[in-house]
Amino acid sequence: MKGKAPLSERARAERRLGWLLAGPAFIIMLLVTVYPILQAVFDSMFSYRLTAPEEREFVFLGNYAVIFSDPVFWQALGVTALITVVTVAVELVLGFALALVMNSAIRGIRGPLRTAILVPYGTITVVSAFAWFYAFDLNSGFVNHWLSWVPGIDAGFDWFSAAPSALFVIMASEIWKTTPFISLLLLSGLAQVPGELTEAAKVDGATWWERMSRVILPNMKAAIMVAVLFRALDAFRIFDNIFIMTNGAYGTEVLSLLAYRTSIGRLEIGMGSAISVVLFCCVIAISVVAIKGFKVDLAGPKGGR
Repeated sequence: MKGKAPLSERARAERRLGWLLAGPAFIIMLLVTVYPILQAVFDSMFSYRLTAPEEREFVFLGNYAVIFSDPVFWQALGVTALITVVTVAVELVLGFALALVMNSAIRGIRGPLRTAILVPYGTITVVSAFAWFYAFDLNSGFVNHWLSWVPGIDAGFDWFSAAPSALFVIMASEIWKTTPFISLLLLSGLAQVPGELTEAAKVDGATWWERMSRVILPNMKAAIMVAVLFRALDAFRIFDNIFIMTNGAYGTEVLSLLAYRTSIGRLEIGMGSAISVVLFCCVIAISVVAIKGFKVDLAGPKGGR
C-alpha cells in the first residue's frame, strides 16, 4: 500500500497560512465551548436540584440509566429524528432547485432573485415561528379559510391539537426558514463545477439527467455534504419553533426542549445535564456519519474532487 505523497512547499505554506488565519477563532471557540461541555458532563454525574443544593449526591451514570429507561426520552428522540430527516430531505431537494434557478437566471435579475430567495433565512427564527403560529392558529389564523376546499379542513380545524398536524406546521416553518441556507451552499457548489465538463457532456449527446447525475452532482459532493451536515446539526437541535407553537404538547417534544424543561422548568440540573450530554453525543454521531458517508476530503483540491 502506497503512502501519501509528501506535500509540496506551496501546500505546506498554504496549510500554515490556514492555521494562522483560523487558529485564533478556533482557540476562542474551544474556550467558549469546552468549559460548558465539561461542566455539563460533570453535573450529569450528580443527582442535583437547585432547590436542594445540600442534597447533591454523586450517582455516576445513574442519570443516564433513568433517561434511557424513560419512554418520554425515546419519544422526544424519535420526534427529533423525524423532524431532522424530513426537513433536511425536503430542504435539499428544494434548495437544489432554487440553486439551479439562481445559477441559470439572466444576469440582470440574478441579484434581486437571490435577495428574494434569501429573505426567509434573514428572518429571525422567533419572528418566523410566531408568524407561522398566528397563520395556523385557530383564533387568529387565515390558513383554514384558504384551505377550506381540502377534505378534513374547516374553520374549526385546530392544527396544534394533535401531533401529526402540529409537526406538519413545525416542519413547514423550518423548511421555509432554512431552505435558502441550503440553496446558498449548493449555489456555491454549482459555481465550482467546471463549465467545460457540462459543455463536453452536452456535445457528446448526454441528456439533462445524465449531465446532472454524472457531471454536476459528483462535482458538487463537497457542497452537498456541507449543506446536509450543517442543516442536520441545526435541525437536530430545533427548539424555538416547538417552544412557541406547542411548548412540547401533543407529542411534539424534542430533546432540546426536554433538556430545557428538565433543567430550567424543574431545576433538575443533573438530569438536564445528562440529556444535554446525550444530545451533544448525537450531534457528534451525525457529524461522523455524514463525513464518513460522503467520503469527502475538504482539505484536498477543490473539496476533494
